[in-house]
Amino acid sequence: MKTRRQFINTMGKGVAASTFALSSAGAFAGQLVSTEKKNIVIGIIGAENSHATAFGKMFNVKKQFPGVEVRYIWGETDEFAKKTMKNGQIPNQVKDPKDMLGKIDALIVDHRHPKYHLEAAVPFIKAGIPTFIDKPFCYRLEEGKKFLRLAREYGTPVTSYSSIAHTAETEDIKKQIAEMGEIKNVVRYGPGEFESKYGNVFFYGVHTVQPLMYMFGDDINKVKVTRNGIKGSAALVFKNGLFATIVFNQDHYGWQTFAETKNGITELKSRITEEEPKKNNVDMVEMFRTGKEPRSYESILKCVAVLEALEKSYVSEDWVKVENVSL
Repeated sequence: MKTRRQFINTMGKGVAASTFALSSAGAFAGQLVSTEKKNIVIGIIGAENSHATAFGKMFNVKKQFPGVEVRYIWGETDEFAKKTMKNGQIPNQVKDPKDMLGKIDALIVDHRHPKYHLEAAVPFIKAGIPTFIDKPFCYRLEEGKKFLRLAREYGTPVTSYSSIAHTAETEDIKKQIAEMGEIKNVVRYGPGEFESKYGNVFFYGVHTVQPLMYMFGDDINKVKVTRNGIKGSAALVFKNGLFATIVFNQDHYGWQTFAETKNGITELKSRITEEEPKKNNVDMVEMFRTGKEPRSYESILKCVAVLEALEKSYVSEDWVKVENVSL
């Protein structure tokens, strides 16, 4: 008798050809027989990031998703792994991430530097294991394209997003924006480092850039960084002409967004408070259960392309066109 994961993997490969030409978001959804509320065993690759502990606490301690638990973890060092296991009540450490193959139903990849994300996930994609890749998705656009083509080929559900962007609160702000009329300018404040050892502007910049794209759309055409030493701001021009400015905080950890309309300047704030479990985690688990991907591949890649353009502009201090993300 086939295991649940073997069944899902077989189904994924069977539908890969028929879904190849479709937009990836939800392409895998509906192809699987419902797993109802069967238990899901998760493995995590990466223990340096505090997010790994947070996932352990959410699933194993708080039990926000009954029947879903993190049972395996691989850490960059033994110390990182042991600490995360203790704080997140994760019972098993593996010395090689591949040792989790055949033991888990879903994977979370959680390195601090995005350059390590995709290579670590490839064996699991080939095995049909639904995979969530923590922010940012990857460090280079072309690597991201290659990886997502592979996921599509194997019919394996994959997603990635910022937990600051993928929220019910951001959805509420987007609804407000639709009712505000023409917006002339946008300014967003948020943390970001152009010379971080964890991927420069990619590391925290994703939390500042991606929510802006959730609110106003993915169609950013070009960017330009203006800086004084390592301090700086960035201009982003959208396809529809919207001009947005990002000011990267130096000392303050937090995010604020302001919009100018004919009625004045308004701070964009959610009218609701995010409930537990939060939308980003609900959608991740939903993908693990059903294969329904909450974001299109194009949207995932567009954020990578914008971050890469910002990194280039930091060096040149010129306008940099955002690369095409078509697969």
